[in-house]
Amino acid sequence: MEPENPSLPTVTPAPNTSATSSTETVLIPEPIAPASPEKPYRGLRWIFIGPQGLRAGWSVLVFLLLFFPLNDGIDRAMAHFHLISGEQEFSPRPMFFGEAGGLVALVIAVAIVALIEGRRLLAYNLSGPRRPQNFLFGLAAGFLVLSALVGTLAAGGWLHIGAVAFSGPAIFRFGLAWGCVFLVSASVEEGMFRCYLQFTLARGINFWWALGTVALLCGDLAFRVRGNASWGVFAAALLGVIPCYALHQKSAPRRGFWNAAWVTSTLFGYEHVTNPNEAWIGIFAAAFIGFVFCVSIRVTGSVWWAIGCHAGWDWGETFFYGTNDSGLSPHGSYLLSTPKGNPLWSGGGVGPEGSLLVLGAILILLALVLLYGRLSARTAPASA
Repeated sequence: MEPENPSLPTVTPAPNTSATSSTETVLIPEPIAPASPEKPYRGLRWIFIGPQGLRAGWSVLVFLLLFFPLNDGIDRAMAHFHLISGEQEFSPRPMFFGEAGGLVALVIAVAIVALIEGRRLLAYNLSGPRRPQNFLFGLAAGFLVLSALVGTLAAGGWLHIGAVAFSGPAIFRFGLAWGCVFLVSASVEEGMFRCYLQFTLARGINFWWALGTVALLCGDLAFRVRGNASWGVFAAALLGVIPCYALHQKSAPRRGFWNAAWVTSTLFGYEHVTNPNEAWIGIFAAAFIGFVFCVSIRVTGSVWWAIGCHAGWDWGETFFYGTNDSGLSPHGSYLLSTPKGNPLWSGGGVGPEGSLLVLGAILILLALVLLYGRLSARTAPASA
């Protein structure tokens, strides 16, 4: 039976162990439940601080205010010492120093934000199980799927793979140099989009903020950029509206992650629009593969598969096969490849990423990462 007054503490009779007083009982009060936590604070502090610390929007703003001046200052210093130039040549040495400067600026900016937020640097999607294994499997997947795409283009007559450009020690030297370039480049792009931005936005963005951000990106392209490359961003933006709105309507527990994936993937395509020779298929492919990299975080628990895949794809495309990479023509490739025929199928000046067939290759990557995640889950120890 419940007590008559539920606001008072209940008491229960304790058994009497005394031999001389068998009927006497002592009332022992039960522990009183702790007081309810204080109500969330309001006022000025509420504007900046949320349940997870510094609110995501302010965190991103602080990061951008740190990253761009740092990156610009490092670029100026490298230009002063003639490590990079204004007209960036797509060859290993200037590309390495250019990407390395971006990586240094990125690490410093994220480290300062992490200090403000009271987080570890690895908290931004860099921790998790099987990191070396994830990286190596991603590296292999990126190179092999890119090879399948190049082979299909060659078999269809849309790509001519020419003779070997050099031999002997030069192969190893250039291969290693390009490998370093794309390892740093993948770390910069994945560190920016899938580490910091994906993690930060996932903890604090809802559907309406995501929609507003994507609409702002599209509006900027519509008024600022001419040509058909912007349509790749528009297509990526439109494809994310319905699924993200459906998750919003259902109040799905993971909707923040997918809202963030929509924004970062669209932004990834947006960042490639100004590359020379770009077309809408290549831009849409960049956004699409950005989404696959977000999926890999959910599947593997970290960004390492994405870093490996990104580096393996770009290394195969630029060094091994010598095709254009996002509209850029490389210097110092193992093979010399040139597109042939209709750019819709050959990719034209964009490279294999500009071919309509790249969408099939990205779907294969998506299937591979899902399969890899399932197999990894089956072989993981019970404690994981």
